[in-house]
Amino acid sequence: MKRRLYFLLPDVNSAKTIHNELLLARIEERNMHVLARDDISLAGLPEASLLEKSDLIHGLQLGFIVGGFTGVALAITAYFFDMIVPGWETISMSGIIVGGAFFGSWTSSMVAINMQNTRLKEFMKDVNSGHILYMVDIPVHRIDEITKLVDSNHPEASVRGVDHTIPAFP
Repeated sequence: MKRRLYFLLPDVNSAKTIHNELLLARIEERNMHVLARDDISLAGLPEASLLEKSDLIHGLQLGFIVGGFTGVALAITAYFFDMIVPGWETISMSGIIVGGAFFGSWTSSMVAINMQNTRLKEFMKDVNSGHILYMVDIPVHRIDEITKLVDSNHPEASVRGVDHTIPAFP
């Protein structure tokens, strides 16, 4: 189980130093994500991907649930109005429900991919003013260790909390 730590840093040099220290602390680079204003060069740092910047994961989840419930309503409606071929009720209704869930996921992801990550809204004022947001996905048992590492070596870094809902697959 992993959690995401958020650090706000004043400049790129601080981010590079923390990046090197986290690598020495055996945090894999694929678990680090850096977000900055577009005009700030993040060369040598793992820039946040579309998954971190957008609300794609939340949109997929929400669309799957809403689409699934819509599929259930459509399947029940089709059944009561005799729109289902006799003998194929189970397969037809299951197909409508699964199709609704996947259609809901697809449509909501198309919208969510263009929306800013809702979790990052609280940091965007600082990011837009030139600060660097450093996100680290670490195992739960290492939260205190990594927080102390950054706090003790970098007084300029501001620890901005732990996110308990990071996706399991990135």
